[in-house]
Amino acid sequence: MNTPRTHHVATTLLVAGAVVFGMVLAGGLQLTVPGMTAPPTSTLSATQLVANSGLASSRTLPSFADLAEAVDPAVVSIQAATIEKASPGRGRGRGRGQGQGQGQDPFEFFFGPRGRGDDDGSGGPGGTANPGNAERRSDAGGSGFVISQDGLVVTNYHVIEGATSVKVHLDNRDYPATVKGADKATDIALLKIDAGRPLRFLELGDSDHTRVGDWIMVVGNPLNLDNTVTTGVVSAKGRSIGINDISFENFIQTDAAINFGNSGGPLINMDGQVVGIATAINYGAENIGFAVPVNTLRGILPQLREKGKVSRGYLGIQIQNLDYQTSQAFGLPSTDGALVGSVDEDTPAGKAGVQHGDIIVKVDGRKVANTRDLINYVSDKGPNATVTLGLLRNGKPVDRSVRLGERPTQSAQTEETRPDRESGIDWLGLQYDDLTSDMRQGHGLPSGLKGIIVTNVAPTSPLYDARVRPGDILTEVNGQAVASVADFEKVVKNTKSGSFLRIYVERPVPQQQGGGKPQPFWAVVKVP
Repeated sequence: MNTPRTHHVATTLLVAGAVVFGMVLAGGLQLTVPGMTAPPTSTLSATQLVANSGLASSRTLPSFADLAEAVDPAVVSIQAATIEKASPGRGRGRGRGQGQGQGQDPFEFFFGPRGRGDDDGSGGPGGTANPGNAERRSDAGGSGFVISQDGLVVTNYHVIEGATSVKVHLDNRDYPATVKGADKATDIALLKIDAGRPLRFLELGDSDHTRVGDWIMVVGNPLNLDNTVTTGVVSAKGRSIGINDISFENFIQTDAAINFGNSGGPLINMDGQVVGIATAINYGAENIGFAVPVNTLRGILPQLREKGKVSRGYLGIQIQNLDYQTSQAFGLPSTDGALVGSVDEDTPAGKAGVQHGDIIVKVDGRKVANTRDLINYVSDKGPNATVTLGLLRNGKPVDRSVRLGERPTQSAQTEETRPDRESGIDWLGLQYDDLTSDMRQGHGLPSGLKGIIVTNVAPTSPLYDARVRPGDILTEVNGQAVASVADFEKVVKNTKSGSFLRIYVERPVPQQQGGGKPQPFWAVVKVP
């Protein structure tokens, strides 16, 4: 019998069933509001995030066989020969790059001690000379890869640096190569061969989208072992190791085996695209290799192909990234921006009124999160372009329009120590002295430079972590010039506990590296 009570129960069950069906359907179509079904990802553990991503149910490692088969025909080996006039007493090797630290060649740190003939560990012969020592030949080798059907080949600059002749080995044949373009700052060179036929080539990927933990494959010719394939993952990004112009270093680190002879070879992603160019290894470590990101190549490839060199825009300033403590010292809400260390008056930025201590937060309206953002943008604009810099000066916004010059070659810096002498501020862990005329002459310092010279920095000093070293000149503290030890100690002692010292440091360039104007930076420490 169909009573009102029976009808009510049936209606209730029907509505409940419809609600359940709707929830299942919405969940299947991913229509449910995320906040109502799961906590935000920031509150989840790493294990929960992995489980949600589906990775836990897919544990099969990939095979690289098809990828290697497709890529292999586009990877080449490179032989570079250099013939030089020999001179009495000349050593076999030729120094590469600028000195670092205690005068150590950074290429030796990342490649190990060797002569020019072993620059890439190709296993080939080293330098040879005829009995009369009239000429000397040295051979170097490396890897490379084809990027166009008509025979454009990419490799490292250091593989072919100074070479008298270059050959590319492909399909069991040697092809004479022309150096179309080279850029020492990024360690990239572009070669051209004529194989008389269309060649297999590799497409350039997007290294910015490569993530730490992504699979990659390296193909090259380590120790003269042609077409060797190694695999691994992207270990880190944005590394700077000090073997090229440090302003442009942005290396990808990988644990895929890279050995002598791999330099110039490609790092390949799982789509068969180049994401990096194998460049260096840490000689004293295992599974630590470095590659130039392919987007660096993308940025300069048109100039290498058309002009043979790279011209970059130039502001004429020295900048550094902000860390949390530095941003606090300058009264900034975040670590975004590039802190200006120095400005030469006769440079584009100097003429436009940029000052040391300014923080560049925008360029042409684009946010500047760090120094790399600014360097890459300005470099890509090229000489004679005009950019607008958005600055913070003493906490207030200032705009400056700058007509860019052409970036000159930068010289490297090293440290120099001097005898110790006690100072009067124990917590600094610093020893310093007034500048004398003899010190100025010994360092090649301009007579107008005022400040005090650091003679020793204790390992426990907060300024040690701020990169201050013996031989540095301290010229300014919290915006006040310090021309003597008395000036310096007065400012420091009058700074309240818990506040910051913003110390402007100028580092002399040793005479053996050409001398010249000191290289400045900011050191920030908190007063205990």
